[in-house]
Amino acid sequence: MRIGLTGGIAAGKSTAAARLRALGALHIDYDALARLVVEPGGAALPRIAEAFGSQALHDDGTLDRAWIAEHVFGHAAQPGARERLDAIEHPLIYREAARIEAAHPEARIIVHDVPLLAEVLSKGEIPFTFDHIITVEAPIEERIRRMIVERGMTREQAEDRIRNQSSQTEREAIADIVIDTSQPVEHTRKLIEDLYNQWSV
Repeated sequence: MRIGLTGGIAAGKSTAAARLRALGALHIDYDALARLVVEPGGAALPRIAEAFGSQALHDDGTLDRAWIAEHVFGHAAQPGARERLDAIEHPLIYREAARIEAAHPEARIIVHDVPLLAEVLSKGEIPFTFDHIITVEAPIEERIRRMIVERGMTREQAEDRIRNQSSQTEREAIADIVIDTSQPVEHTRKLIEDLYNQWSV
């Protein structure tokens, strides 16, 4: 069984993912894969430098994440910047996800943890289908507070990230399960455990 897991930034998706992983699901973290494909020597780096210019890389050839964040998600972003970056990274990420699945034929429940699932599904680009899709949601002001307190972002940076994601309405439109993490964390974990038990029958 393949599960799609998504949610707004700082909505609590990591809590849901951690519980699924602890229960025994194979967890494929697309954020981790996105970091992997831009490691030094990876296929993405020269393509990013070609698309955005050499200033997208540090002098040592590593990705300048702060520069990319500002020029893809921030006020300095040019039209189409996000799409150019996605076109470079996404095929490489999907290839890694397929490799992980293939390496674990014993897995009964596989969770694809995809922050941008609503976007990539709407474009028809993700090469996987899902038996269930969970979206994890929380009020926008709570998410902004978490990004400021837990991630050290400014309010402007937090709002930029939210603006560059699908809306809660769009995420809920693709999901058959919505988890509200404004409830206590124990409530979220119990919901996840109940779902996992249903899927394991």
